[in-house]
Amino acid sequence: MVRKNVKEPSTPEPSPSRRPSSSASSPEKPPGPLSITIAPEEREVIKINTANLVDLKNACDDALKRYLSRPDLFKQIHLHTDVRLTLGWAGVFVAAATGLYGWKTEFEKAKPAVWAGLILYILLTTLQTLYAYFVEGDIIFVGRRKTFSKRIVTERITISSRTEPVQKTNPPAYQLSISYVQSSGAGKSLLGKGKTRATKEYNAFFDEAGVMAQEKFELWVGGLVEEVMEGKAT
Repeated sequence: MVRKNVKEPSTPEPSPSRRPSSSASSPEKPPGPLSITIAPEEREVIKINTANLVDLKNACDDALKRYLSRPDLFKQIHLHTDVRLTLGWAGVFVAAATGLYGWKTEFEKAKPAVWAGLILYILLTTLQTLYAYFVEGDIIFVGRRKTFSKRIVTERITISSRTEPVQKTNPPAYQLSISYVQSSGAGKSLLGKGKTRATKEYNAFFDEAGVMAQEKFELWVGGLVEEVMEGKAT
């Protein structure tokens, strides 16, 4: 019997162009608040008078700002505060300058300038009030973050809060409204957006002694923020 040596066809190795490339994967998702933990020793004890609704809301607002403005999260934008302070200080300066001029100048001679200063002061005070009511409203936090993954991605988050008063069967509650926009190319290309609103009773975050359960509050806020980052709208 004659045996023939027959070579089996070898399986060609895939060329480099056919091999899956990790660089072709989609850009990494920016980290959410829940992925960046806080050590218990980094928190300071927060204790307030739970009978005061203003104190309850202010404590939650401040805790939210601290939680979301941590490194690797959002940089807080103080535009609304800056505008109100600018208008307020401008009004104070006008009032002081007008009073000083009227004190050093004869009454009849100073009358036109005093009237002008008074009108300008009223105008600045009115603008400050209108801005706070119609533009700033219930907004407590505006944050922005830039990340780099093949391109510059900009995220902007706006959060408003209010207190829902006591109802017949429900205790006072803390309500958050959150909107989120992710874009690139200096805002020209929209990558994603989300919007949500949620309410939680204050007694879920404070015990009878008025001590705030910060971790529980942060888990709630972090969950809502990651919800809008995923593009969910409720």
